[in-house]
Amino acid sequence: MKKVLILLDGIVAKSLLQRLVELDTSHSMYDIVYMNDNILPIKKPKNFTFYNFDPTSFSKLKLVMSKVLHSDILVILGNKNDTISVAQNIRAIDENINFNVFNEWGIDFQDKNIQDYNAVDILANGLIERLPNVPVVAQNIGLKQGEIMEIKIPFGSSYAYRYISSISQKEWKIFALYRNNMMLNIRPTLILKPNDMILVIGKPKVLLQVYAAISVTSGQFPVPFGKNIYVFVDLYLQSEEDALNSIKKARFLHERLSSSMLVIKITRPSFARVIDQIKELTKHIENKIIELDYNDIGAQIIFSTDMKKYDIGMFVITNTLLHNEVIVSKLISSKKPIFKVGVENINHLKTITMVLNNSQNYEQLSPVLFDITSQLKYKVNIINSDPIGDSDRTKLVQHLDSLAKIFNQDIKIETNGKNPLSELKAKTNILQILPLKEEMFKKRIISFFTTDSDLLSYDLKYLNQIIIPIIE
Repeated sequence: MKKVLILLDGIVAKSLLQRLVELDTSHSMYDIVYMNDNILPIKKPKNFTFYNFDPTSFSKLKLVMSKVLHSDILVILGNKNDTISVAQNIRAIDENINFNVFNEWGIDFQDKNIQDYNAVDILANGLIERLPNVPVVAQNIGLKQGEIMEIKIPFGSSYAYRYISSISQKEWKIFALYRNNMMLNIRPTLILKPNDMILVIGKPKVLLQVYAAISVTSGQFPVPFGKNIYVFVDLYLQSEEDALNSIKKARFLHERLSSSMLVIKITRPSFARVIDQIKELTKHIENKIIELDYNDIGAQIIFSTDMKKYDIGMFVITNTLLHNEVIVSKLISSKKPIFKVGVENINHLKTITMVLNNSQNYEQLSPVLFDITSQLKYKVNIINSDPIGDSDRTKLVQHLDSLAKIFNQDIKIETNGKNPLSELKAKTNILQILPLKEEMFKKRIISFFTTDSDLLSYDLKYLNQIIIPIIE
């Protein structure tokens, strides 16, 4: 059983001793040295031994410390000179022991074995964390540098309505979540919601970056899915035109979105001419990686390796490759957004469009919609074909309208009973946002057997679309 020595006096002492007695401290033995009876608690546990003397007395303190070997010592006194004197006494009795000192006077002990708790800094940190938009860090845990942080998910954050497994967590980790004054068990399918409070652990510098990303309500995508845009080219399956189209679209997205790196993976390069054209298209991009696979190691190995190697935030894939079962399987399991390359010229885009379907799915998409819109500077067009006035759909429309105000975005909501697919086909130069569904990638011999507007929209090959993973 551990032996702990605590030297107490002053206004902090009484409160600390009372809290210590109330805790479950049965696994340690405590020697309490005090000077004033007023700090004594009513309850005196059996594992507490109390000594009433002035700890600045070297002989008396040595007598207590010589009885047993104390594994921990805590000094909390109300006087600067007494604190210095007691620290010197402890060091004279044991020149190597580590101990903790409450310091409200800015004393410079110049002793690496004294853990100094600066009261002014602790108070200042506690007060400043009550201000808005200031990260809250654990002050007295680990290295005491802020390895643990509390972050609130703001309304409109790109991290809102994301399930935890879809969030790239490199050098940091979500280990606790509080919602409605309750702690929830962390699991991959748990969705973060506005006003959730998460506890994260990691390197302090990384956590500050994470805090900034979560707190900002726009301009982050492809975060939180990852930092880099990844375009995959298979020159055996794709035509030259198809491959170059994907590079042009990926280049546009990398330049306009908050992408850290453009990663281009080319497998089975058949003609040097195409490689030269790809390099020419991206020559002005500094943050890029072009990798060639001459050995035909296969899409499965390439995707498995690169998903570990790169912090992929979005895949850029053409319709041709989305017929490949191996590629599709890897894309679905990655839980990353997919930019499906359409025929329309991406430079001519004017509007980002959503055709509302399942309310829960599209509520999850809403922060991503406005994040992308804020970066691309496009208008938002919502097609709401809701002839029966569904209450959930009405709430969703109100939610989108509120988000538009928060993001200061132009939004047009078309509510009518018309066929949503017909409405969509009537529009040109649009970028559509869709929820990812596995059924999208399955063969549909006759499209009119389904009434799911998401599946029908996906089948429109000419549209450029961003497909976002969601929890159904």
